[in-house]
Amino acid sequence: MRKPTQEEIIKFCHANTVIDFLEVEVVPTPDGEARLELCADSRHANLYSMAHGGVLTTMADTAMGAKCLALSKKVVTISLTIEFMHSVMINTPRIFTDAKVLHDGRKTMVCECNIVDAKGKLYAKASATFFVTGLLD
Repeated sequence: MRKPTQEEIIKFCHANTVIDFLEVEVVPTPDGEARLELCADSRHANLYSMAHGGVLTTMADTAMGAKCLALSKKVVTISLTIEFMHSVMINTPRIFTDAKVLHDGRKTMVCECNIVDAKGKLYAKASATFFVTGLLD
């Protein structure tokens, strides 16, 4: 089982076409992986001038899937829960994902992802269970 390159992890994130449609940035990290970043604007807004919860959920799901891929596992989401702590108002400073793997099993994986700003303010916390469909070739 080989470890994916940082370029493969970034390509995986962009393979989710919603990420590009929403103009979420995929940014390389020093550990050889990637995180997702967003400056919310009117394209991401709900009726109350806040980033739509679906935008944040998509970011979290993709970030957690990328963490699984970094461990050479191909996965699909079984379940995902997200709690919104603070509203991401339009023009809030850049927010980004901070995902980690909690369980790395043969058939399933469990991850969590915080969506925070540069000051560490927590906007949302997601957790998900993934089914392992195979290993990275």
